[in-house]
Amino acid sequence: MTTPGSTSQVTPLSFASYVQARRPVLMRTARSLTSDPNDAEDLLQTALTKTYVAWERIADHRAVDGYVRRTLVNTRTSQWRKRRVDEYVTGELPEPEPLPTADPAEQQAVRDAMWQAVMRLPARQRAMVVLRYYEDLSEVRTAEVLGVSVGTVKSAVSRALTKLRGDLSLAAVITPAESEAASSQQPMAA
Repeated sequence: MTTPGSTSQVTPLSFASYVQARRPVLMRTARSLTSDPNDAEDLLQTALTKTYVAWERIADHRAVDGYVRRTLVNTRTSQWRKRRVDEYVTGELPEPEPLPTADPAEQQAVRDAMWQAVMRLPARQRAMVVLRYYEDLSEVRTAEVLGVSVGTVKSAVSRALTKLRGDLSLAAVITPAESEAASSQQPMAA
């Protein structure tokens, strides 16, 4: 309260000092208008930019909070009205038709027949085939594990694959298409 003989000088409020003092409060207001904190920051920045442009025209700087809040609401309403719709109703679904998949029971039957054929191989060849193709070890690593030379691994695996290709019980289960796919996936040992 001022005394009758004194005059109080009101210092003009600068925009920078106003933003520094009121930013947390204004941020809460912006955050209440949006669901994303990043959008709230953008909204507040846009409203403060508009307020800065109009700063000299604001006669009563005590009412700046109301002006900024109204700018926040108006800016958010304008953004909402201008929003872009990315989804459109169409007559057909955009998803491609699912590719036909093999019957899981047939796949299991092929795996079982393959394993039975591998089990009919001699122990040494079986060990090399399992390490090379089931455990996915290199020829060098397979040779190290079994304590043999790389050449021994190559020749034994080659003979084992020849036996597997000639196994009639395995051929009865595998269709020609599966046989071609299997032979293209397993490299020939030299």
